[in-house]
Amino acid sequence: MSLIKTFCLALSLSGAALAAPVTLAEETPIQFTAQSGDSVAAFQGHLDVPENRADPDSRMIRLSYVRFPATTDTPGHPIVYLAGGPGGSGSATARAHRFELFMQMRQHGDVIAFDQRGTGDSTELPACTSSVVIADTEPATDDEIASAYRAAVEECGAFWQGEGVDLAGYTTSDSVADLSDLRAHLGAEQIDLWGISYGSHLALAALDEIPDEIGRVVIASAEGLDQTVKLPARTDAYIARLQAAVDSQPAARAAYPDIAGLMRRVHARLEANPMPLEIPQADGSMAPFLLQRHHLQEYAAGLISDPNWARIMLALYASLDAGEPGLAIGLLQRFHTPGEAITLRAMPTAMDLASGIGDARLAAVEAQARDSLLGAYLNFPMPQIRGAWDGFDLGDAFRTPPTGDTPVLLLTGTLDGRTYPEGQAEAVAGLSQATQVLVHNAGHNLFMSSPEVHDVIHTFMRAEPVMVHDITVDLPDFTQLPF
Repeated sequence: MSLIKTFCLALSLSGAALAAPVTLAEETPIQFTAQSGDSVAAFQGHLDVPENRADPDSRMIRLSYVRFPATTDTPGHPIVYLAGGPGGSGSATARAHRFELFMQMRQHGDVIAFDQRGTGDSTELPACTSSVVIADTEPATDDEIASAYRAAVEECGAFWQGEGVDLAGYTTSDSVADLSDLRAHLGAEQIDLWGISYGSHLALAALDEIPDEIGRVVIASAEGLDQTVKLPARTDAYIARLQAAVDSQPAARAAYPDIAGLMRRVHARLEANPMPLEIPQADGSMAPFLLQRHHLQEYAAGLISDPNWARIMLALYASLDAGEPGLAIGLLQRFHTPGEAITLRAMPTAMDLASGIGDARLAAVEAQARDSLLGAYLNFPMPQIRGAWDGFDLGDAFRTPPTGDTPVLLLTGTLDGRTYPEGQAEAVAGLSQATQVLVHNAGHNLFMSSPEVHDVIHTFMRAEPVMVHDITVDLPDFTQLPF
């Protein structure tokens, strides 16, 4: 890091500012401490909004945020951070490994770590533990698993309604209205948006519904308005890109010469003969588990998000191909609870159901899933639970990509296994002032992948021309596990 950047970061971490910070209504001065131990003066704020704006008798819910005041005497619009998920917390993200970037962004304006409705410190929604259990030791088909999740979603919908939660208010369009109310609360003519993954989905919806209230937008790993469910064929294309990255390392190429073939071979073997395992428990007992093809597809769907984690996927498949279940047992020991019922959170379940998927795209997904490596498990349990709550879908009009001339910066990782470069480009195709920057070798969580990423963001936020359209970051050693 240069001396200038080091000085600027130290200035922001100390809480110093060129203009005296102003306390807004309903705000409390706090000392915000990140997981790193770094601390900064900030403000905790909130606003109250109707849970369901269509119901004049709706209860009010609280939306919480943390405001980091600008470190310039000429601040631009407030910058509202939109977490991914859906279900992520803006304030929790600010405490974690992106804290440094939150502090850097203060050079452009106040930075708002926003907890969307139903997340973080906003009005808490009860989790639902259903009565539905998928047996750990019995074979299950894809249709049976889908039916189990649909039953759990239906049961949980009734549970949340019984707890006084008006689920009709938990849609991306309602969150857009929250952004409008937040802008008014902050006393700003416009707000800038900064988001990732589902946060980009929300930002794109805002560009469609309240464009005049939005100044500039920085998004990464974009999920378009019609992309809650990704196309399985593009997952296969990602595996081909992963293979090319692996082939650039001789030792990795020797270990994984045909990733797609390896995955298909292991899937076929487990489909024909599921693998009985014994998982050690904390109390010294052993829990039986029947490892099946669908388990690997679900695990891979999570592990391909970033190259660092894709190393685990590669090692998992290779070890099972060799008849060695040790890594699978270790992962299950850490992440699986024997006999656990299906547990759901209201906000992400509702948001995904509402954004939904149209008939034409669903037909394409189902057709591609029949032959694709991960089937329909990339966004599980969508589209499997589609329509589980009658009438709970925003419709094709919502899913139409936004148009307009708002300046947008899109950062895309070429090895993002969750949102794919082609889809990301399509998501912003109707935005005439959108600039896409490819971050080669980066995955889904790319904001902290390189200082060059930060430089591009700052250039864009200063309203200067973005001249860099390609950034390359180092690949991990694919023959080594990240733990």
